[in-house]
Amino acid sequence: MKKILYLSAVSIVLLSCSNSAKKENIDDLISSKNVKALNEKKAALQAEITKIENALAILDVKKEEALVTVQAVKDTVFSHYLDIQGSVDTKENILIQPEFSGTLTSLTVKAGDHVSKGQILGRVDDGGISQQLANAENQYTLAKTTFERQKNLWDKKIGSEIQYLQAQTQMISAQKGVAQIKAQLSKTVIRAPFSGSIDEVFVEKGQVVAPSPQGLMRIVNLSNMYVSTSVPETYIGKLKVGDLVDVYLTSLVKTYKGKVRQVGNFINPNNRSFGIEVALPNPDNLLRPNQVAKLKIVDYTNKNALVVPTNVVQEDGQGNKFIYIVEGSNGKTGMAKKAIVTVGKSSDNVTEVLNGLSAKDIIVTEGVNAISEGMKLNF
Repeated sequence: MKKILYLSAVSIVLLSCSNSAKKENIDDLISSKNVKALNEKKAALQAEITKIENALAILDVKKEEALVTVQAVKDTVFSHYLDIQGSVDTKENILIQPEFSGTLTSLTVKAGDHVSKGQILGRVDDGGISQQLANAENQYTLAKTTFERQKNLWDKKIGSEIQYLQAQTQMISAQKGVAQIKAQLSKTVIRAPFSGSIDEVFVEKGQVVAPSPQGLMRIVNLSNMYVSTSVPETYIGKLKVGDLVDVYLTSLVKTYKGKVRQVGNFINPNNRSFGIEVALPNPDNLLRPNQVAKLKIVDYTNKNALVVPTNVVQEDGQGNKFIYIVEGSNGKTGMAKKAIVTVGKSSDNVTEVLNGLSAKDIIVTEGVNAISEGMKLNF
């Protein structure tokens, strides 16, 4: 169609020129070798042809149609997240070591047992310390009796002051000796440092034990869990204690709501980051130390944002971001129009639009790659 119109237009131009041949015949110009006049004639004809082509570009618009999916733009709350990976841990996860070397005379727990803080887990042979305690207690009892008698006499002004003071000193010394031996004897008793579960026991009753890298047993408390990770230093001031965090456990395919409980004050010079800890609830007792977690930390929120699916935002040859909107919609059809937009942050497959759209606009969400401006849209 366009070619036919083009040839017709050229013919009209040429016919017009032939009509004016009387004034200025092209053949005569060629015969006379009038180069200047020929160039002027050529420029005039080219100007006419350009005018015709411009008119055709406007009039000869393709009336193609496309089936698309559309949706209305709405105000909504938009949040941008910092996505980082962390590791689940607990402060109460330790190897229990014996404070006293000797034979393990009793072992009262096994793997899987739940224990309370202070509960006796086992005993180590005291090597005669209990007998030393009995002797020290007898000496203390005698020293205390002697002191009490000296005190009664001294209260009645009988005897010398030096005798009273000596008896008092001997009683105090014997009392301290008893306390010291009791403290030493208490180290032969193995107690739970906190409430938790015995994860594994590494020794048997009757075995000679001493402090070692392996320890006697591992005790873990799963009620005080947290996630530790490192955050880029650019987020200093954006994170604070109490901020809510979505924590996704890949092994459990489950998301937990956590809170930032600690923000580090030291920047690691190797990776320019600082550490944070996020406290996690563990109501189902499914969390375990060293589980891999993915954290989504909110670092930006707009309560009245215009958001669109990220895939509808396109870019033209000049680097402008644009979105196709529906113009003249009657609920079933409309015309495609290119809207130049300014976009903000993107998160969860949606992008915030800062300028170029209004809450009343209808955007094309599917089929954007098969349409062009001015095309009729069916939806």
